[in-house]
Amino acid sequence: MPLSLPDFPWNSLAEAKATAQQHPDGIVDLSVGTPVDPTPQILREALTEASDAPGYPQVYGTPDLREAVAAWFARRRNAGAVDPDGVLPTIGSKELVAWLPTLLGLSAGDTVAFPSVAYPTYDVGARIAGATPRPMDNLLEMGPQSPKLLWLNTPSNPTGQVLGVEHLAKVVDWARSRGVIVASDECYAELDWRASPEGLTTPSILDDRVCGGSQEGLLAVYSLSKQSNLAGYRAAFAAGDPELVRRLVEVRKHAGMIVPWPVQRVLRIAVGDDQHVAEQKQRYAARRTMLRTALESTGWRIDHSDAGLYLWSTRDEPCRETIAWLAQRGILAAPGDFYGAPGARHVRIALTATDERINAAVTRLTQT
Repeated sequence: MPLSLPDFPWNSLAEAKATAQQHPDGIVDLSVGTPVDPTPQILREALTEASDAPGYPQVYGTPDLREAVAAWFARRRNAGAVDPDGVLPTIGSKELVAWLPTLLGLSAGDTVAFPSVAYPTYDVGARIAGATPRPMDNLLEMGPQSPKLLWLNTPSNPTGQVLGVEHLAKVVDWARSRGVIVASDECYAELDWRASPEGLTTPSILDDRVCGGSQEGLLAVYSLSKQSNLAGYRAAFAAGDPELVRRLVEVRKHAGMIVPWPVQRVLRIAVGDDQHVAEQKQRYAARRTMLRTALESTGWRIDHSDAGLYLWSTRDEPCRETIAWLAQRGILAAPGDFYGAPGARHVRIALTATDERINAAVTRLTQT
């Protein structure tokens, strides 16, 4: 039976992109969160040092890699109980999001729940498995029924909303009472724009205050694409319940889903070095301030956007009208309806452009 997949959303931006490209000073593409700054030298050197890799790497990742990820969770995410045996390197985070329902054995009759405004791949992953996708705003909407898998996304893509410790703890209690697996996509966690007295990231589903020191039934999904400019490396990992991770490892062994050895070595170095992350965060903070100031000074409203690489923005009109307005000024953004019907009056504006292009966008926004 053929898969019933939605149209690839970015295809619908072709007309707006063509319009934006006609601007005399060129397009400012703020539609996709693709890093543009150089990969840190410490990570490029790690790749070079690991480039002699004639043998097959381990699906599970080496013990020192898994230990480094567990140490990162303890140091940066207040998750001191992460077991290295519950860590799995993945080929970027999107592939795991798309394949997790299938890897867990979900099929027809099972439900995958996720936020009503969300990254489209949660929906796609459910469809690939033959399960039923279920967007929702509140767990109460499930009534007496329960999904097999519940996706959280904090900080959210596209909205930048952050779920707090108390909220996450209630979700974990609800899920455990019903035998629901919770997967939390947290790949923007290091890019929290709020002041944190502890200097930590946004809360994780594996935070000791959230899960009570037990990862049972829980998975956190994380990517180094954003914080470390490693999108081209496809360097990511999942962590949490060791039993769930072992199930994923067994299927991935058969399917040959293996992170290349040089990338595993880079990943190990990246999670152990906080300095390059702090430097990149400063770059994004400066771009964020410039764009937010320009938008708000000209009447836009920014909602949520407490963390991550996007400004969830509105002119209080249908999002496609806003996209057309921006395109006339040579700026391309992502329409909110990409992420679900409730996003239909917002656009997602990315911070991932060079300083020169961000300056160009600011000039165009404030001159009109």
